[in-house]
Amino acid sequence: MSVLRSMDKLPDLNRATVLLVSTEDALLQQLAESMLKDDCASELRVHLANSLPLPSNVNRPRIDLIVFVINLHSKYSLQKVEEFLQHVDSSFFLGKVCFLVTGAGRESHCSVHQNTVIKLAHTYRSPLLFCDLQVESFRAAMARRLVRILQICAGHVPGVSALNLMSLLRSPENPPSKEL
Repeated sequence: MSVLRSMDKLPDLNRATVLLVSTEDALLQQLAESMLKDDCASELRVHLANSLPLPSNVNRPRIDLIVFVINLHSKYSLQKVEEFLQHVDSSFFLGKVCFLVTGAGRESHCSVHQNTVIKLAHTYRSPLLFCDLQVESFRAAMARRLVRILQICAGHVPGVSALNLMSLLRSPENPPSKEL
């Protein structure tokens, strides 16, 4: 078990691999199934992990995108993601990591404040996406969006790099200072 590095393996032609990381197994499974239903010109591989570091495995494919899923209804979810981030090499934060926050729709049930995850994304200079994964139509839309981001991160979209895309998706350099 070691730090996850982005350049450990050579890219595969017409194959894109995403790693979904969360403590919420059911949500990850549903999101993965939605992603696999999406039409994709590349061979899409979705790997699920409920912890990092991943076991050392020579057969593990190159990972083109890591999506950390945070449930605002669980402080444990945020704490674990913060721990998992220590096992990711800094080169991944050059356009190959994003945070997906779920549970923001019912703010009265939230254990984690949205500003906390906004700060986390800002600290790692990574985009922050919000989606209620419990709702099928929202989950399907987010799955399509993640597949498109994955294709770009894997280098399958000419003229657009992962770093370029992530800089467009990322929030402004100086977020509003209220409550941060």
